[in-house]
Amino acid sequence: MVPRMLARVIRRAQKTFPAIVVTGPRQSGKTTLLKHLFQKTHRFVSLENPDVRMKAKEDPLGFLEGNAPPVIIDEIQYVPELLSYIKTRIDEKRRPGQWLFTGSQNFVLMQGVSQSLAGRVAVLSLLPFSFSERIGRGEETQEAGAWLRRLTSFDLKKPAAKPSLTDLMLRGSYPEIASKKSVDRQLWCGSYISTYLERDVRNLTQVGDLSQFERFLRLCAARTGQFLNLSEMAKEIGISVPTARRWLSILETGYQVYLLYPYYRNMGKRLVKSPKLYFNDTALASFLLGLQDNEETLKQSPSFGALFETMIVMDFLKRFLHSGQMPSLYYLKTRDGLEVDLLVEYGQRFHLFEIKSALTIFPKHASSLSRAMKDFGPSVQTAAIISRSPESRGFVWGTHHFYWKDILGR
Repeated sequence: MVPRMLARVIRRAQKTFPAIVVTGPRQSGKTTLLKHLFQKTHRFVSLENPDVRMKAKEDPLGFLEGNAPPVIIDEIQYVPELLSYIKTRIDEKRRPGQWLFTGSQNFVLMQGVSQSLAGRVAVLSLLPFSFSERIGRGEETQEAGAWLRRLTSFDLKKPAAKPSLTDLMLRGSYPEIASKKSVDRQLWCGSYISTYLERDVRNLTQVGDLSQFERFLRLCAARTGQFLNLSEMAKEIGISVPTARRWLSILETGYQVYLLYPYYRNMGKRLVKSPKLYFNDTALASFLLGLQDNEETLKQSPSFGALFETMIVMDFLKRFLHSGQMPSLYYLKTRDGLEVDLLVEYGQRFHLFEIKSALTIFPKHASSLSRAMKDFGPSVQTAAIISRSPESRGFVWGTHHFYWKDILGR
């Protein structure tokens, strides 16, 4: 099994929390990880099996009697009413690490968890592979805080790790398609989207027309890396703005898209307030954009820069979530032209990043970073450009330049 960063966090949580729930999109590796970590100590039962699910619904107490802890219950969102009965059992016998759950439909699962297991459960998120996990360095990868603190001291002359940018962007980060070259990209992505629509979306009362929702999903892929304009998107699809807002919420809580919000504190300037929209995985996004499994097609696509930025931002998000931490990620944009692609706030310090898909980087690309450093002053710990250029050198006002493989592979 490919080492995952979250394994360390789960092991820590197991020592103190009676229950642990690992959420994330389908096929991100949740079940595989828990079975790998606890195969010798916990029994395993999956509620995705219709017969098992029916027994759990019809006789919750009988189901729990037959599946006593320590136990892994897979896809707990299918029978959320179980959580109330589990709460009673935890309160009767509070032992750490006895109840382990996975759940794909975060919008269903978290409502039940918050109502039934508050204070008793550690809630963790597992997204598809980060870059460091994809290259087999998950166990040795630094947690988010330590990684940020060391950025400016990295020795960036080490050989760059594989895979290639094209392979990473077109095959993405979901474990099966990312780690198995024999898996057909077109078939896998098409099947994943069909499964997501049929299993996770069809059951929701907020969605009436699945074909229209799929068009909305494709539109989100086309807008990855761009400012969110729900009115424009709703008009293009032919739905109301409230409907578009509900559908976006479904995609966000289902881990298909991520909204990056603007940084607003301690700024005396007029700020752009709309969030930026990012698709969760570049393989699915590029598939929905109609890009074939071809390097030249990818690099000539008008979406190449947005997909590159999406890949970087999502990797930062994974670094935090897989460290068991809530991320404080933002972008910065003011009405007078100051724009920074990614602002990370950690420990009352700021880390500023410009993301460029270009191979040639000039000092002018650091102009916004320099302005932001003046505005934020000594609170800025890191200011850097992340690009495709393997050349690493300093720029004006103490800014740096990182080759994307070097920074993400740490």
